[in-house]
Amino acid sequence: MRNKVPQVTLAFWLIKIAATTLGETGGDAVSMGLKLGYAVSTAIFFGFFLVTAAAQIGGKKFHPFLYWAVIVATTTVGTTTSDYLTRTAGLGYLWSSIILFASVLTVLAIWYFSLGSVNVNRITDRKSESFYWLTILCSNTLGTALGDCLADTSGFGYEGGALVFGGALALLAAAYFFTNISHVLLFWAAFILTRPLGATLGDLLTKPLSHGGLNLGQFSSTAVLAVFMIILILVTARKSEGDSGAEEEPA
Repeated sequence: MRNKVPQVTLAFWLIKIAATTLGETGGDAVSMGLKLGYAVSTAIFFGFFLVTAAAQIGGKKFHPFLYWAVIVATTTVGTTTSDYLTRTAGLGYLWSSIILFASVLTVLAIWYFSLGSVNVNRITDRKSESFYWLTILCSNTLGTALGDCLADTSGFGYEGGALVFGGALALLAAAYFFTNISHVLLFWAAFILTRPLGATLGDLLTKPLSHGGLNLGQFSSTAVLAVFMIILILVTARKSEGDSGAEEEPA
């Protein structure tokens, strides 16, 4: 099979941040807005994840909307799962973050020792892709706990938390361009950190003014983010098709 994940470009990271922000607003809209609770919402979103991931893994080539649907599924189920662990199960932000971080490292270790690489440019078989999506599911759940931990318990608030995670991503970008640090390591570090950035941005958009948010509404924020994502996906998909066509033209 061809590589079934998109090329990692600036557009990729913009869509990823939008997806993680949408995961926060969408997860909260179902669990709190519709008052379904964290457990029921997690079951709903996990079912959506299983369906989309099965379709993605079962395919033989890259489909941008299907790929990003799975990403959104991991961010929404990550939001409600993290909230269940930290609040309903009573583990709190710190212990939930530690447990989830250990789960990410465990999946990556098993993936590496099974296939010899965790490079996302080599997702060309179903086994590596299964590890890829399991890692993303764990990392997006971890990111929710990290975002809430920094914003709610450190005194930074949602805006401050977003600035901290945004600054950390800027440092990773600098390391990518100006150091010899493994690009695979930097990718996964950035992938994990985009989730708490999205979590704090989502809370900043939707939480009441009295809690440091902008009170823009969970459903309306989710809809705007979804439209933004669709536009970016369409633009990048059209550009990719244009680049492919140019490459196929005879010299």
